[in-house]
Amino acid sequence: MEIPKPLSQSDAYVHLLQSAIKSRDSSTGRFIHARIIKHGLQLSAFLMNNLLNFYSKTSSFTDAHRLFAEMPLKTTFSWNILLASYAKGGNIETARRLFDEIPQPDSVSWNSMIVGYNQMGLFYTSIYTFLKMISSGVSPNQFTFTNVLASCVATGTLDIGNKVHSFVVKLGLTGVVPVANSLLNMYAKSGDSAMAKVVFDRMRLRDKSTWNIMISMHMQFGRLDTALALFYQMTDRDIVSWNSIIAGYCHQGYDVKALETFSYMFRSSSLKPDKFTLGSVLSACANLESLKLGKQLHAFIVRADIDISGALGNALISMYAKSGAVKIARTIVELRGTSSLNVIAFTSLLNGYVKIGDVNPAREIFDSLKCRDVVAWTAMIVGYAQNGLLNDALELFRLMITEGTRPNSYTLAALLSVFSSLASLDHGKQLHATAIRLEEVSSVSVGNALITMYSRSGCIKDARKVFNQICTERDTLTWTSMIIALAQHGLGNKAIELFEEMLKSNLKPDHITYVGVLSACTHVGLVEQGKRYFNLMKNVHRIEPTPSHYACMIDLFGRAGLMEDAYNFIISMPIEPDVIAWGSLLSSCRVHKNMDLAKVAAEKLLLIDPNNSGAYSALANTLSACGKWEDAAKIRKLMKVREVKKEQGFSWVQIQNKVHIFGVEDALHPQRDAIYRMMSKIWKEIKKMGFTPDTDSVLHDLEQEVKEQILRHHSEKLAIAFALINSPGYTTLRIMKNLRVCNDCHSAIKYISKLVGREIIVRDVTRFHHFKDGSCSCQDYW
Repeated sequence: MEIPKPLSQSDAYVHLLQSAIKSRDSSTGRFIHARIIKHGLQLSAFLMNNLLNFYSKTSSFTDAHRLFAEMPLKTTFSWNILLASYAKGGNIETARRLFDEIPQPDSVSWNSMIVGYNQMGLFYTSIYTFLKMISSGVSPNQFTFTNVLASCVATGTLDIGNKVHSFVVKLGLTGVVPVANSLLNMYAKSGDSAMAKVVFDRMRLRDKSTWNIMISMHMQFGRLDTALALFYQMTDRDIVSWNSIIAGYCHQGYDVKALETFSYMFRSSSLKPDKFTLGSVLSACANLESLKLGKQLHAFIVRADIDISGALGNALISMYAKSGAVKIARTIVELRGTSSLNVIAFTSLLNGYVKIGDVNPAREIFDSLKCRDVVAWTAMIVGYAQNGLLNDALELFRLMITEGTRPNSYTLAALLSVFSSLASLDHGKQLHATAIRLEEVSSVSVGNALITMYSRSGCIKDARKVFNQICTERDTLTWTSMIIALAQHGLGNKAIELFEEMLKSNLKPDHITYVGVLSACTHVGLVEQGKRYFNLMKNVHRIEPTPSHYACMIDLFGRAGLMEDAYNFIISMPIEPDVIAWGSLLSSCRVHKNMDLAKVAAEKLLLIDPNNSGAYSALANTLSACGKWEDAAKIRKLMKVREVKKEQGFSWVQIQNKVHIFGVEDALHPQRDAIYRMMSKIWKEIKKMGFTPDTDSVLHDLEQEVKEQILRHHSEKLAIAFALINSPGYTTLRIMKNLRVCNDCHSAIKYISKLVGREIIVRDVTRFHHFKDGSCSCQDYW
């Protein structure tokens, strides 16, 4: 090998070693090592350090370590070469042991450890190492600060970051652009936009990263105008600048703006979109369900031969799944495998399959996932539940716990929400016990879900107990859930007391809270109180009334028998009355037998929704209640002519995790004969106790005996008879009904509760009725 002239032999070897490092030529380095030994040049610390550096840079760690051990002269630089190779190579424990042996570690030594800990994700250790560096008297440099500030960002330790900032100022490094950018990034990521602006304004020199950090921060916090102003001030925008604007629009929900900005970039700039650009734009397409544009972007990706193995592929899958092309999304998964499928893409796929009512393909993908985190498990469990596959959801939940994935508060809250809609108390109680074992019961989201679950299952005392346990972390939803629960259970006064307590806690109610408190007033007939709260909502809390609030007020007047007030309220509304508004008035007309106003309400309702079966039924029932049998018959005949189907009333009860459904005069249940015998026996007994059948509740012109038979076989009575046969004598009966409980059933169930000595809870379409010892919680006002 020819040695360059006029270099000395040692310098020549150094020159060759540096060339070998650049070309990754390991054979040249080993040849030089042999020549060094042959010529006895081991005492040249400079030469040996370069040889050591060669072995380290070419990943020959064994040779580097052996050479280091044999070196007769070691400098701090020697230690740092080996230290850096271990720290940056991920062998952080070996690096730490080596660091502890360095006689006099300098800033490079400390920086190697700080960088190594950062790379391994040991951010707190990185910060601790920095603090030890300061206490040892070694001055940090710009590389120290950029790395330790990155650790502060990762850990969210802004207080430590502030102290690091003071060191930067003390050492006069605020003018160094990479350090200033690191400070800027820390404040921006930590949410301290005021300090970020201070750092930005004081920077005399700025590069593209400086501007991009500020643009991204303002977009993240929704200050779109400020971000755009900075963007247009930039004289040399790069793709990161455009990505900050596009991603910011997506993050803030301005998907159309994101697409418009992308189009403008394409037309006005020579820059080509990268994976981050395309990922954001595909996300916007997914949110807008813009399949056509999404396909065009996919075509661009294919033509540009852009790799879709990572985040971009997930964005493509999400776009297709959300846009209704779940089969194409599945094809992409099959082509690229599930190893890099993230939870967002999986959830999008799952939701796509949920929409078409087939979760089996989603389960196949779920089973093939190598890394199933808690979000993926939760998505699959909720997917089953949304498709009514409750047993599958529970089985998967048990498997999740068995395999060691800890459910989080969202998992528990999501499942509790399902049980709430099904009023599945047994399952809900099991999940409550699981939440206690996992120490998630103190979570606000779990607590709120438990309140709703217990309330909808008829256990208002348990709901209140959960509410009381959430002492310090109650949010608006917590208060609202409890207020609505009390209102639905007929405890209007307690709901109002709780609302007043909420106001005293300085927590602002939202529009749903007011729906709850107005409903509470409705259920107990507090008209003046309801009017006061309606005005409080508008004038004090500045909440614009929604159709739901107006419907509550109409219902409040109507239930109290103030029919003219209800009608006047409707015609004075600043918005057009909807189906619910006229429906509330019509329902009250039926209860209070106001035939004239019922005709007006029904006519208005049918103008909005000509096929509304409830309007026809309510008008016919009102006419029947007023003895206008012929007029009622005409309305029912009109329903048949117009092919309007009446909603059938049915009740259901859950016994041993199985739901049993009953209709009027139900003849299909396997235990029909036993149920009818039980009901006949009950009927005789409660009549002896003083019960008188309310035959006016049968809104047809029939013989009294026939009317009484129909009343005896109403769906809720059959459900109660079945439950009495199939449940222990000490248990509470929980009956659900899809329509309003009629007067006769309400009266009969009061007597039945006293006869059998059991509490009977009936949830109808508007509220809960707790029957016990011959009385009802609604106090006959419903």
